[in-house]
Amino acid sequence: MGPEHAQHAADGLYEVGRRPPLGAYLAEAWRRRSFALRLAGYRLVGGLLRNRLGLLWIVLRPLLMAIMYGTIFHFVLSGSARPQDFVQYLLVGVFIFEFFTGSFGGGAKAITGNAKLVQSLGFPRILLPVSIVAEQAMRMIPVLVLLGILLVVLGEPITWSWLAIIPILSVMAIFNLGAALIVARMSVHARDVQQIIPIINRVLFYVTGIFFNVDGALAGYPVALTIAHLVPTYGFIAISRDVMLQSYTAPTLAWIAAPAWAIIAIVVGVIYFWQAEARYGLSD
Repeated sequence: MGPEHAQHAADGLYEVGRRPPLGAYLAEAWRRRSFALRLAGYRLVGGLLRNRLGLLWIVLRPLLMAIMYGTIFHFVLSGSARPQDFVQYLLVGVFIFEFFTGSFGGGAKAITGNAKLVQSLGFPRILLPVSIVAEQAMRMIPVLVLLGILLVVLGEPITWSWLAIIPILSVMAIFNLGAALIVARMSVHARDVQQIIPIINRVLFYVTGIFFNVDGALAGYPVALTIAHLVPTYGFIAISRDVMLQSYTAPTLAWIAAPAWAIIAIVVGVIYFWQAEARYGLSD
């Protein structure tokens, strides 16, 4: 080992084109976690400064989506497909789903959108997808505040169960990171993946039952209903509704599937992303 290589090792750095062992890689990423948090903060502030309404856009986007879908489907839905307390049901669904779409879409550009950074020496590239999910988590703070205010205005009582939304979103963040890691690597090898992300998000938006009652709509199709309950985004949104809405109870399968998906996603995502670590700095 030459003196320059030894110095890099002492600093916790490694050369582009070399993949460190997984344990050392994760340890180094944890040691440099403040970099990911600072990057997330800079990206968040920079994005807000480019818009005249700034911070308001964080809450305006999900609110406008909820108003749009609420107005349309208020007149379309009927019978068992229409959830009880439709407006509250829709608000929780749209606001929580935004956490996933932001992480998933941003994760796809985590490496390709930082080409100059990944071609330099010295940090685990996993920190880039981590910073994306951290940024989206920061965005969720004002979103959750607005959601709580709207639910109270609509007559939803404040209960201790609302506090459970914090661990639920923490587990969801783990799932989001796993998904972001997978698409981050995939988009490096095929940029077309970034074109498919909006389509995947739209499909998940509908199968998750953001604006309709999945259990009521699929009551006569038990196999399809079970499959719907196993959709990762459905699980997280269903249990979020369970703790925040008095009129909704999530199926037991959702409470089991959501943390299971988080474990699967983060394990697969970390290993899959790490395996290509040596090639990120060599990408165009």
